[in-house]
Amino acid sequence: MKKFLECLVMVVTVLAPYSVRAEEGLEQHPLVRSNIELLDAWVESQLAYKGIPGMCVAIVHDQQVIYSRGFGYANIKSKRKTTPDTLYRIASHSKLFTAISIMQLRDAGHLHLDDPVETYLPWFNLKGIDKQSPPVTLRQLMTHSSGIPREGGRETYWTNFKFPTIDEIIHHISNQTVVFPTEVKWKYSNLAYVLLGEVVAVVSGNNFEDYVADNILKPLNMHHSGVTLSSINKKNLATGYSRRLPDGTRQELPIIDIKGLTAAGGVTSSVADMARFVSWQFRLLNDGNTEVLKASTLREMQRIHWLDSKWKHGFGLTFMSFKQKERVLIGHSGGYPGFLTSTFISPEEKLAVIVFSNSLDAQPTPGDPLSVADRAFEWIGNAMAKAKEEPNKKGPKAKYRSLTGTYRCIWWDWRVLELDGELVALNITHPHPKKTISILKPLNNSETMFKITEGDPFFPLGETVSFTISKDGTARRMVSGRAEFTRVD
Repeated sequence: MKKFLECLVMVVTVLAPYSVRAEEGLEQHPLVRSNIELLDAWVESQLAYKGIPGMCVAIVHDQQVIYSRGFGYANIKSKRKTTPDTLYRIASHSKLFTAISIMQLRDAGHLHLDDPVETYLPWFNLKGIDKQSPPVTLRQLMTHSSGIPREGGRETYWTNFKFPTIDEIIHHISNQTVVFPTEVKWKYSNLAYVLLGEVVAVVSGNNFEDYVADNILKPLNMHHSGVTLSSINKKNLATGYSRRLPDGTRQELPIIDIKGLTAAGGVTSSVADMARFVSWQFRLLNDGNTEVLKASTLREMQRIHWLDSKWKHGFGLTFMSFKQKERVLIGHSGGYPGFLTSTFISPEEKLAVIVFSNSLDAQPTPGDPLSVADRAFEWIGNAMAKAKEEPNKKGPKAKYRSLTGTYRCIWWDWRVLELDGELVALNITHPHPKKTISILKPLNNSETMFKITEGDPFFPLGETVSFTISKDGTARRMVSGRAEFTRVD
């Protein structure tokens, strides 16, 4: 494991990656180790070819961080590299902290989820509330089933960045109208969580920011995270960028204060701190104790309270739930000017994937066409399952390690690596690189000549692949199907 991680640290690319050593554990198994390497190389290629500024990825198995890495830059101009401690505006992740605050107050007997909102906020008087339907409750706010508008305030603040203060939201709310009667449709609402944040402040007698810091962030040792911009070290904050426009340019976005929407999207954190947050969830559910929350309360929050008609997507008490072919994922994502973020866990596998990016065309979230989270769960989660079934399975011979790397020509990039017990070459820039695998078998025990025994028949299936070794013992050239590829890492 040590040699493998040293290789990752030594890789030099235009993306200037930063890696930290994973803890001892199941990731030592060759099947898991090879899939971690695949994810590592694939994320590098996605950033390089799509011009994405930066990204941080952390993977937690149970309570153990098995992978944590920064890719690219927190700031392009200064070439400040990302690290697992780089801070990102994590946007709607904030709703998780708001909901936990509500549940703490509920468990303490200070409020009830089925209480009407106006019990705590007398100024909540949206127009158009159907007198025949029940009043809007805290539970409906938490499950996005209240029917109230998505946003509060007058300005087009998601594009002009003039976010309203809480006083401006309160002033404007009487001029807004509900969109649907309660519990008719699932409708995402930032305004709902603004209201919940105000409930936290009213019931606790403390301001929302201090309540979350004192009752959640500090107890979980999330010391680099903050609810407001004034509570973080801005020197460690990544610069946010727009999506890349057709002319290839990106807009560098300023540091933006979300003001009155803090309870819906104001939290700033790092993948290192969020790894502590998901580790807490695993620990709480494993031990069944009370730490920040009761274990039974966390289960209640993660359980589905609203299910879509296709049974693919559900919503708990703030926790989102996605049903995929092989697993159910629970967590939240976030979108903020210059930032897209995602934190999801697979409870059955006790596996979590955290992906933070500082651009608006990265794809961190489950379900995205190029989702980093989906690839991590699929490759590493499935490899862990196989590793448990085959604990003594050996990986490929170490003598092929000198061949591992990325080889480039005008057509595509081959990535040669030891994957799932085989030496393979695959197209690392492909959206699903495992679909492009060619398995390489040595010819007459050669260390430089191989035959493609399995793979795409449109490529040189059944033919040979040869490597040229340089004086330092590392392969620098690969020839396959009358095409020459030059190693680039």
